[in-house]
Order: sequence, then C-alpha cells, then structure tokens
Amino acid sequence: MSTNADPDGRILLLRHGETEWSRTGKHTGRTDVPLTDEGRDAARRVRDALALVRHDAPPARVLCSPRTRARDTAELAGLRVDAVDDRLAEWDYGDNEGWTTPQIRGSLPGWTIWDGPWPGGETPDDVAARADAVLGDARALLDHGDVVLVGHGHFSRVLTARWIGLPASGGVHFRVDPAGVSVLGFERGVPRLDHVNQRPTPAEDR
Repeated sequence: MSTNADPDGRILLLRHGETEWSRTGKHTGRTDVPLTDEGRDAARRVRDALALVRHDAPPARVLCSPRTRARDTAELAGLRVDAVDDRLAEWDYGDNEGWTTPQIRGSLPGWTIWDGPWPGGETPDDVAARADAVLGDARALLDHGDVVLVGHGHFSRVLTARWIGLPASGGVHFRVDPAGVSVLGFERGVPRLDHVNQRPTPAEDR
C-alpha cells in the first residue's frame, strides 16, 4: 500500500478492436460482430499500450464482456480472463441497434446516445447503474493489484465519467477508440484519470 493510502492497483479499461460495424459507425450493442483483420492486429499490438500503463505484477482480476469481439481482444492482447461479466456489455441501443447516427437522425433529428431518446434500449440512468456496480466491485479488489475491464466504447466512456463523479452523459467528453486503453486511478483517495485512450503502436512504426 502506498504511503498516501491509495490502493496499489488501478482500473484499466480496454475497448475491443475494430469491427466492421464500428468502422462504419453502426451502433453495436447486443449484436455479436467479429473483429476485422485490422481489429485483430490492433488487439495484438495493444500489448505495448498496456505495458506502458500497467503495474509490473499480474492483474488482480481481468473481467470481460460476453461479446466475442471483447473476448477475442483480451486473448489477442495476452490477457487471461478470470470471468465474463454480463454487466460489461455495451449500452443496449434498443431500436437503434445497427444504425448509424445519421440514419437515426432521419427520424429523430439531433439525436445522440447521450441525449436520447432511447426507444427499446437503456437510458443513461440504466447504464450508470451498471457502471457504478462494476466500479464498486472492481474498487474492492484494488489492494491486490490492477483490475482490467475489457469491453466497449460507450460503456467505457460511462465508466470513465462515473469514476470521476460525472453523470453517464459526461462520457461525451472522453474519446475511446477501438483497442484504446484508459486508466482510472487515485489522487490521495480522490478518483482521477491517469490515462485516456492510449493506443497501440501503429503497425508501420514497428
């Protein structure tokens, strides 16, 4: 334990690699879309980004969304998943599943996931409740080391917002790209953001 009484571990968020739907901007919640070749390559290369921000000791716990794109990303990134956690699934987009923002705005002018409406899907309060439960359980493990959560873009942004006391809609302020890594830490007991959207080394630089 550090002298400022902060836990030794931090919470690391890893978004899955690129899929065809993420590449084209389709909202991908429940649908189990596989990684593209580029997504698989980025998932392998994200080991470097993880190595830059992780503590040297093995993670205390690695939890993963049930979606194949997340589980494959974890495996390719060299992580040993301890458990699949349904709470790490992406925001349930309801009737907007599989649609891009411009398509949704054809019938819902000005729509964003943050402002709604959310026909047939989760509201920000719903997603915030899931995020708070995940963060509470992860925080309880941090005395034993880092906790890695492998999941999705919008839900990772909500986790980041909730960590620092913002509402779920505060996730709009954080960018999380495919295979991006963010780190949630502490400043003398106060939750802070240590890293946001750390990316794999570009393939051409290797």
